[in-house]
Amino acid sequence: MRELWSTGHSFLCRRQASFGLMEKEITALRLQEKNRRRVSVYLNGEYAFGLQATIAAPLRVGQILSPEEIGQLRERDSAEVAFDRALNFLSYRSRSRAEIEGYLERHKVVPEIIPLVVDRLTEAGLLDDKDFARYWVENREAFRPRGKRLLRSELRGKGVADAIIDQAIEGIDESEGAYRAARARAPRLSQLDYQTFRRRLSGFLQRRGFDYGTVKESVTRVWQELQTAAEKESL
Repeated sequence: MRELWSTGHSFLCRRQASFGLMEKEITALRLQEKNRRRVSVYLNGEYAFGLQATIAAPLRVGQILSPEEIGQLRERDSAEVAFDRALNFLSYRSRSRAEIEGYLERHKVVPEIIPLVVDRLTEAGLLDDKDFARYWVENREAFRPRGKRLLRSELRGKGVADAIIDQAIEGIDESEGAYRAARARAPRLSQLDYQTFRRRLSGFLQRRGFDYGTVKESVTRVWQELQTAAEKESL
């Protein structure tokens, strides 16, 4: 490992007698080989803990740390590690507040740190349940249309409040969404007889959260389109 700062052990021995028993001296600060963003902190000649480089930056070899200062450094580091972990989780897609909290809990983040991370993400504009709900609905509408019932269930499962869900799904045209979903599915069923076609496509749309009336309308419309297309091809 590359040693950033260090001090001789003999110097440490001479100094120890003058400390309180609970205070400790920083005897080395070394960049970690496997993670150059972290620094290993040595106290009284022994490895004590690692810190994010940004947190370790103000520290100096020979500096005396009280137990309170050591605890504060480690708490700051835990919070920074948790924040980085949350950022990585967010990098894949937008998340709800509850998803972030659950993710940090699963990774054994200290409970007191989780709200600090959530607040920091919120203040940075990276976490907002209204934005998340809008993203979720728009994504579903664009790629895999669903009925309001299923969208509501999905968003509730993400911990989003009902009032926010109501706003997010308010403008959805379920008839159009069901029709688009049916058209995308229909080619796989086009060789079936009407009863089998109707049963399978209806089941598919119902599983997508569309109500009976909307499903019936879409299935009938798509079946008629398929029959019209087949007649034209036969001419």
